[in-house]
Amino acid sequence: MSNVSEFVAAAEQADPALTGSNDKDKAQIAKLVGETEGYVKDLSALNEKLTPLTYLYSNSPSSADVSLYAHLHPTLISAPSSQHPQQPSLLRYFLQIQSLESVQSAQKSLPNSFPSLDIDLSTLSTPERKAPPPKVKKDKKPAAPAATAGSVTETVTGAVSSALASATAAASSVSETAVNAATAVKEAVVGGAASEGVQNKDGKKKEKKEKKEKIAKAPQPAKEEPTGPLPSMIDMRVGKVLDVKRHPDADSLYVESIDVGEEEPRTVCSGLVKYMSEDDIRGATIVVICNLKPVTMRGVKSFAMLLCASSKDGKDEGGIEFVYPPEGSQPGERIYFEGEKYENAKPEAQLNPKKKIFETIQPGFITLDTKEAAWIDPETKSVHKIRTKDGVLKTRNLIGASLS
Repeated sequence: MSNVSEFVAAAEQADPALTGSNDKDKAQIAKLVGETEGYVKDLSALNEKLTPLTYLYSNSPSSADVSLYAHLHPTLISAPSSQHPQQPSLLRYFLQIQSLESVQSAQKSLPNSFPSLDIDLSTLSTPERKAPPPKVKKDKKPAAPAATAGSVTETVTGAVSSALASATAAASSVSETAVNAATAVKEAVVGGAASEGVQNKDGKKKEKKEKKEKIAKAPQPAKEEPTGPLPSMIDMRVGKVLDVKRHPDADSLYVESIDVGEEEPRTVCSGLVKYMSEDDIRGATIVVICNLKPVTMRGVKSFAMLLCASSKDGKDEGGIEFVYPPEGSQPGERIYFEGEKYENAKPEAQLNPKKKIFETIQPGFITLDTKEAAWIDPETKSVHKIRTKDGVLKTRNLIGASLS
């Protein structure tokens, strides 16, 4: 078996961008490469480190990822399948890196070196999400002691009024009797304090006017937030490829112009040169993911991603196909997931890369025995087909394929 450095060099030869685009990136990536061997000594710590990450450095794969893949390989390839779900983030990362074109190219140029791990994704467990600790409320400072009977009256009045407002604000759980009791306490204390107050010229005690208490509104129930990334957050639309050409500075990339129902077509970069011809792509009606954060790929800014199906036997062996909407679909048509929870949900305007929404959902994308596209909920194992108003999305040939 070839050593790690030879494997990393072969991947870099297939994709020079792995080493970084400038001196700063190259230095940071080289440093990470030297640290990857130490990472594998504590897999639990590494699993925790990888939970929020897609790649070790920035938002693109690098030589450090290939190096870590190679160092992890002996452990994961020999471990029983029953142990895989114990490190879900680590395994997700490993499978993601092994699917990179550069890694697959290195595997071909160095036969039998670090071969791909074949695993049933349905065995993966969902990483535990820990709730943040509750905030501790600071106690209010006690009011300074009053100097006069008048100020005593005001202080006591304010304190009791505050208690009454709090009792009223919690009217949903406090009975009307308790609120009335608080009012009676206020009147008794205020009256007692006022009786000892300063007298006016006629020797008569000043009378304290009662202020009407404003009833606080009952607290509104907080809106329920999603417990985690949901597939309905992804904005998928029907797109039509208007034009396609080779990327001027990247041999593996096409640059497409795609109509997704907006005023102007979107520019999209895709790594399909190895798998499809320009004629296969030009004019095709396909599926476009529209709310990923735009990325610059070798000097060309890409504003979306094409949804493709990769054979379960591997891209090189079984190939890649587009996922197609129903015949007659028009650019811009909404694509959604079946199920009451998802069908009418509005997608995010733009997915936050830090929250890893697409990366969390994507492992559940698959094509069924009917070649229909679907998402399988990792917790409930329920199947949610992906569709437009006119029907379910399908591939032409691939069954059990991964979608990305």
